[in-house]
Amino acid sequence: MNIKRNILLNPGPATTTDTVKLAQLVPDICPREREFGELMRELGEDLLKVVHADPADWTTVLFCGSGTICMDACVNSLVPAERKLLIVNNGAYSARAAEMARAYSVPHIDLKFPIDGLPDLAEVERTLVENPDITAVYTTHQETGTGILNPVREIGALAHAYGAVMIADTISTYAMIPFSVDEMNVDVCMSSAQKGIQGMTGLSFVLAKKSVLAAAKAYPVRSYYTNLVMQYEGFEQTGEMRFTPPVQTVYAAKRALAEYFAEGTAKKWARHTRTIEAVHAGLAELGLKEAIPRAIQSGLVVAVEYPANFDFMRVHDYCYERGYTIYPGKMQTAATFRLCALGAIDEADIRGFFRVFKEALGA
Repeated sequence: MNIKRNILLNPGPATTTDTVKLAQLVPDICPREREFGELMRELGEDLLKVVHADPADWTTVLFCGSGTICMDACVNSLVPAERKLLIVNNGAYSARAAEMARAYSVPHIDLKFPIDGLPDLAEVERTLVENPDITAVYTTHQETGTGILNPVREIGALAHAYGAVMIADTISTYAMIPFSVDEMNVDVCMSSAQKGIQGMTGLSFVLAKKSVLAAAKAYPVRSYYTNLVMQYEGFEQTGEMRFTPPVQTVYAAKRALAEYFAEGTAKKWARHTRTIEAVHAGLAELGLKEAIPRAIQSGLVVAVEYPANFDFMRVHDYCYERGYTIYPGKMQTAATFRLCALGAIDEADIRGFFRVFKEALGA
């Protein structure tokens, strides 16, 4: 098949390989068959390997939906009735978790920090000291609205020091930035197939310590569809997702993971690094300003300030028609667009993009 290749510089879904796309072309199968249940079980075990999670202590819970469904499941499922969730919030995606907590009436503290900087760890600790009823801490590893990489390891250490569970939104770093869940002081993390593993949209997953899920059995059921414990126990008891899974997307995810392991964690991260360095170089050549200091960037997303007289939609459309996608920013403090190093792309793709981008600016 001749499949047109688009270079997606948005923060997901990401550019995929043709072999991942074609992995969806499989015979029709009822998702209640044991064969498909075993495929999902194997997928869950492989997902644990990416972050060096011991399957004796950790498990994977699959959901049908975007990464936001995993955020929803964690926020609504992992806080007892009389305790609190602390949300360390310095960006749009931690703010989304706070919106979920409000929607479910989950007791919480929305600890806000400026969107263009790191959280203040001393303030996080002070909040934990003053609120001994905090039972879980939530933050976002990479805020893709800005490209800031948050100090999850340090926040997790504080959470554990004060007896709280550490929940990390790793949707846009899992299978890209190498990390071990134990070394990161994380008890629960999450991602989605269309991000780091370079699969297709529609399948997401929470990785959690079994002990955390066991404790959460006693917590209020605030959602029927996205309850983390019910989803986990349902699969353990039946070998099936509670509700219809995205069948073809699961096959694509299995293929994407095989390609992830074939490339290797270190080589994949080196490729993402080459790609983002090409982005930095292209921006510098054009004299465009990055909105976030390089020292606190993730190495995956760059927020770029608009140059003078910049019309985002016209530039976007010019690039899109030629196979390149750029993405609007999410900063209240500056008008920005984003360029990302996710997906099956490399530095040559970035050089090709900047040739078109320069044409767009001129046009």
